[in-house]
Amino acid sequence: MVSVRDGEVWADDSQGEGKGEHREAGGLPLVLLHPGVADSRVWDPVLPRLVERHRVIRFDVRGYGHSPAPTAKFSVVEDLVAVLDHFGLSRVALVGSSMGGAAAVNLALADPARVAALALLVPGVTGYEGLAASGFMTELERLATAGDMDGLVALTLRTFGAAGTDGDDAEAADHVRSAVRAWFTNHPHQVTDAPAFDRLGELAVPCLLALGELDQPEVIRCNEEMAARIPGCRLVRLRGSDHLPTLREPDAVASLILETCEGAVS
Repeated sequence: MVSVRDGEVWADDSQGEGKGEHREAGGLPLVLLHPGVADSRVWDPVLPRLVERHRVIRFDVRGYGHSPAPTAKFSVVEDLVAVLDHFGLSRVALVGSSMGGAAAVNLALADPARVAALALLVPGVTGYEGLAASGFMTELERLATAGDMDGLVALTLRTFGAAGTDGDDAEAADHVRSAVRAWFTNHPHQVTDAPAFDRLGELAVPCLLALGELDQPEVIRCNEEMAARIPGCRLVRLRGSDHLPTLREPDAVASLILETCEGAVS
């Protein structure tokens, strides 16, 4: 557990005690930031390849996974900084999915010396209007008011998990169900970080942005606009992915992360 302002978060270090097989992994440290529709377990499918070549840190945002629910206002970016400080990481590559991508961008803008590379998977971004699908928030609020957990999970999977709707999607459903519980605990406390969309042109690090072609159209449009604004950004379209690319195309995602981060200057 890592202490953060007015709370704590669970974090995992691939070079931690009891993980000696990865202690010699070199290269730039990677920090993995999970999406709002899952906790840090979403990185499990890509983690083995990453830890072979890098030290890897991941943590659960407050209320998600192993992290306690918040009891006071908090910022994901501020908590990210606290995690970096805890592990003594002065310069890292940030790998962020959706909500985690937004946090990665915000830290890269706030403290560019600390971020050597960005690998953004279906990212969100603060300061962008129209990211949610039409009617999604209205239906979300209706189901939340009714306390309909099953309805919330089904709505989220229809919206963000289109790649798995034709078959058994139990893994994605498990991630989403866990995340929905965090939405209830975090809503009164989570603070939105400073707008970043209009500042994307200031980013000056190697950057990959991978969008999922089966993601909702609003997210795809946002991702295309983000990539166009980020200088030198590499835009990749994942044909078989929705909003959960690490579950849908883990090998491709792991390769993209490694390609992006290994070319960065530590």
